[in-house]
Amino acid sequence: MKASLKHVILMSTLSPLAALSGHAQESPLGAFEGQADVGSPKLAGSASYDPVKQEYALSAAGENVWHNRDEFHFVWKKLKGDFIVRANVEFSGPGATLHRKLGWMVRPNLDDDAPYADCAEHGDGLTSLQFRRAKGAVTEQRVLPITHANVVQFERRGNTYIFSAAQAGQPFVSTDLPDFALGDDVYVGLFLCSHNVDVVEKAAFRNVRLIRPAKPDFKPYTDYIGSKLEILEIAGERLESIYQSEQPFEAPNWTHDGVALIYNLSGKSGDHGHLRRFDLAQRVPIPIDTDFANRNNNDHVLSFDGTMLGISNHSADHGGDSHVYTLPVGGGKPKLITTLGPSYLHGWSPDGKFLVYTGGRNGKYDIYKISVDGGQETRLTVSEGLSDGPEFTPDGKFIYFNSARTGRMQIWRMKPDGSDQEQVTNDEFNNWFPHISPDGKWIAFVSYLKEVKADDHPYYKQIYIRLMPIEGGPARVIAYVYGGQGTMNVPSWSPDGTKLAFVSNTDLQ
Repeated sequence: MKASLKHVILMSTLSPLAALSGHAQESPLGAFEGQADVGSPKLAGSASYDPVKQEYALSAAGENVWHNRDEFHFVWKKLKGDFIVRANVEFSGPGATLHRKLGWMVRPNLDDDAPYADCAEHGDGLTSLQFRRAKGAVTEQRVLPITHANVVQFERRGNTYIFSAAQAGQPFVSTDLPDFALGDDVYVGLFLCSHNVDVVEKAAFRNVRLIRPAKPDFKPYTDYIGSKLEILEIAGERLESIYQSEQPFEAPNWTHDGVALIYNLSGKSGDHGHLRRFDLAQRVPIPIDTDFANRNNNDHVLSFDGTMLGISNHSADHGGDSHVYTLPVGGGKPKLITTLGPSYLHGWSPDGKFLVYTGGRNGKYDIYKISVDGGQETRLTVSEGLSDGPEFTPDGKFIYFNSARTGRMQIWRMKPDGSDQEQVTNDEFNNWFPHISPDGKWIAFVSYLKEVKADDHPYYKQIYIRLMPIEGGPARVIAYVYGGQGTMNVPSWSPDGTKLAFVSNTDLQ
């Protein structure tokens, strides 16, 4: 039961996967391989990539992307199999024509009359999935019930194409195109068309992600794909990808001085369960010495003063169950805190005196509190359904957690003694792992869609990271992510409260 809820470290003897540097050599077009004017527009287009901002700029003329032939500028990458591509999009200026278009496009070749499918945002706000079924055929479209979308995502799942769009901050609205075969090997990329042969339009694309999802038959906790370490700037909702590895890793936790992140390795390699300290200036991961504790899961927490590290380690001495330990943040021999298991750490009290964690006792999972010196644990929640992810507010007045007691997984809070338990969110999502900003004003958390069971938080799903005021109010989507288990299990705020760190996933092999 709990194995599907927490990352149980597998005792595998398979060889480790090679890590890929966050500074892997990029082409002048970033993640893309080439660019071209399709259909020989009268005025040439262009594309450029800013590696510092990780943003793309396109300029293009072109008569149209419509009817039985196209004229536009295209920056592309050849892909096979399933994929998910996503970007924040923005036209430059008011534009000369209402139906200038931008978005993602998939086509088997660069012929102007080739079959294709695209997700298009028009200058007048129309949002539609356009497609040509055969070479030289007339374009058709399916209009989404949303206008002026500025986040666009295109997914291929077999021979089905799924267009999802949103106004930034809102959940996706989607439509699909089933049984539409363009061949396995296709051009995938960003496009721009001015809809006027005598006018060049410009557009910007940021937070661009090309994702290779897990295969449909993957086995959770047995099969893994790669990980990317990402930094989200809260104010501008701008993403920066800073490191990636075929060796999967999870749960970045910001150090008190703001110079590094701590995460755990996962997957099937020989060093799964080890901890790494990732230097943000050098962008290099360095092992943390945790002595015998080398089967750590993604439940590790730093003390509020930044001097101590709490971990959840699966020890053979305790039947493989997870137990809570503490050690100096720089490494050392861990001290056992919990005698009962499984126990999964999530929070440290601001005064450094207590730890809060999820405990599995007699088949039920509730929130517990214990002294940092160990001893008798105190059960704080007694309810039907899983309760998980406890975390103190910086002022120590409340513990926030997630609970499925009312059907869906929602955010709750209580006083440190377990009294006055009250529900904070009540929406259609399954919400996990509330993390309170350093100034105590905001809650960031992970939201799964309704397709995921309330008491599960699996790998490799499309999720949202959302933000809401701690005093209540609507939650805003601040990141659209392919991830889930291990994305943001631990406190992930930067010390100054301006950024969040998290892990997304993509197949990097």
